[in-house]
Amino acid sequence: MALVPYEETAGMGLQRFHKPLATFSFANHRIQIQQDWKQLGVAAVVWDAAVVLSTYLEMGAVELRGCSAVELGAGTGLVGIVAALLDFSSLDSTLSLKRMSSRAKSEGAEGATSACRTQKLWLACHMGTLHFIGMISANQKFTFTWRQCRRSSWPLFRGAHVTITDRKVALEFLKSNVQANLPPHIQPKAVVKELTWGQNLGSFSPGEFDLILGADIIYLEETFTDLLRTLEHLCSNHSVILLACRIRYERDHNFLAMLERQFTVSKVHYDPEKDVHIYKAQKRNLREDL
Repeated sequence: MALVPYEETAGMGLQRFHKPLATFSFANHRIQIQQDWKQLGVAAVVWDAAVVLSTYLEMGAVELRGCSAVELGAGTGLVGIVAALLDFSSLDSTLSLKRMSSRAKSEGAEGATSACRTQKLWLACHMGTLHFIGMISANQKFTFTWRQCRRSSWPLFRGAHVTITDRKVALEFLKSNVQANLPPHIQPKAVVKELTWGQNLGSFSPGEFDLILGADIIYLEETFTDLLRTLEHLCSNHSVILLACRIRYERDHNFLAMLERQFTVSKVHYDPEKDVHIYKAQKRNLREDL
């Protein structure tokens, strides 16, 4: 669960946490996040670190195409929702599809692959009939079927999978936000799953994820050891961790020092307006430690 300090006397700035909805615009979508401070407290409001991390993802700083991502301590689920939405882009049905169809017919699989800049793709229109199902690969046969589409754009599914996690007590609230903000054709690729750091790691394969995301999850010192154990379990040697946080207290610096014992850590972004840092971490190469 995303945990950050809260003081009732902190003033006007915290009144936004008591609003039932927080509205954002990411990935060409209007996202409305339900908040419930009275029932679930700090896990049920959108903190600045989540907004900054979502913005960082939208900037294209991380390649989401085809990757497996997980958000830890998701709370309201904003970061995971944005990651899922960013994995889909729109192709203009009049220009892009005609160009792709023409090139595929004239140049075969390799030409179509070059035109789409990807090796594997599935196209569908969630509001109309099935229009295209197939696989493009330079080494495989290319087959496709076109049908009329009632939509003005076609979603391009790139094969990624986003797992959005939190403790059991917050899951129903988290699921409601995910379901309310992801279109039906994206929802199957976004899974809400229970994860209590350091405890039910057996539910996840070692090194399962390419990208691990966390916003404001390094506040409680008693959770640091379990969080590090969780990161170690979920990461492969090629995984990237992105943690967004404010550095408020000495214990925050202590966590970064603990993280650096197991991972190579660097600061990749800072938002001065919100005073939020984003740190990138990757497992240390054994050669680095020799």
